[in-house]
Amino acid sequence: MGRIKEARAAVGEVIFGQEAVVDEVLVTLLAGGHALLIGLPGLAKTKLVQTLGTVVGLRDKRVQFTPDLMPADILGSEVLEEDAAGQRGFRFLPGPVFCQLLMADEINRASPRTQSALLQAMQEHRVSVAGHYHDLPAPFHVLATQNPIEQEGTYPLPEAQLDRFLMQVDVGYPDEAAERRMLAATTGVHQPEARAVMTPAELQAAQALVRRVPVGDSVVDAILSLVRAGRPESSPLPEVRDWVAWGPGPRASQALTLAVRARALLDGRFAPSIEDVIALAHPILRHRMALSFGARADGVTLGRVVDRLIDKIA
Repeated sequence: MGRIKEARAAVGEVIFGQEAVVDEVLVTLLAGGHALLIGLPGLAKTKLVQTLGTVVGLRDKRVQFTPDLMPADILGSEVLEEDAAGQRGFRFLPGPVFCQLLMADEINRASPRTQSALLQAMQEHRVSVAGHYHDLPAPFHVLATQNPIEQEGTYPLPEAQLDRFLMQVDVGYPDEAAERRMLAATTGVHQPEARAVMTPAELQAAQALVRRVPVGDSVVDAILSLVRAGRPESSPLPEVRDWVAWGPGPRASQALTLAVRARALLDGRFAPSIEDVIALAHPILRHRMALSFGARADGVTLGRVVDRLIDKIA
């Protein structure tokens, strides 16, 4: 756990004013999942991914998604080549997805065909090219970004596919004190640089440890109560029945159970608490629910719905 805390401190030396975002992304990595980062331009999303790659020792790559990007541009392709003896054959050229930490920048600008190729690789940890499977490196994580403005020419991710991301991390503006420190640290001669703290093997060992952390019955009950109350078909809350078109499935319960364990380890605790469930409810649930048309017309937000769910277990 000392290494995990050191990694958090090392990221904080480079990324200013985004402590909650850093914690949520680290929890995602410790839980073995992928994260969707949503925020305005200039909020250090790309810098965060690059810094994490250095701090935890992962080989990272970045792909800028555009409408003309094809699946082969990400997964790789086979090329026909001839050897010295004149024999021809196909050789697989791996794409940028063959790394340990992939930043999919503005994923909603790629076509659904390209999005689905990446989402399948995220789920299966392997790619299929010309009928042959190729395993991805381990560990393998995707941190995808979306810009909430300039929606012209974008292809929104299918709501049913968003479930493949463990968390949706909303990136906001830093506070004034953090922005002041950022100005002093990043506009001078010497700029802060990320330093390696962990290795991929140590990250995998931490991920294995997360799955061995015991979860008490009260925490399991809170997770089940939270998730099941978000389903309009069976929710005891009238607001959910009126506002929610469809709610979180069992994968949300699995994600919460893993994430609360990881958050406990990140804080140096050996067991999660209900406070962990409350802290992670928003990033785990907000991309796994959809509002009804009437709720959207009335200005209801998913954050308000999740807050109501939290009140039920607080």
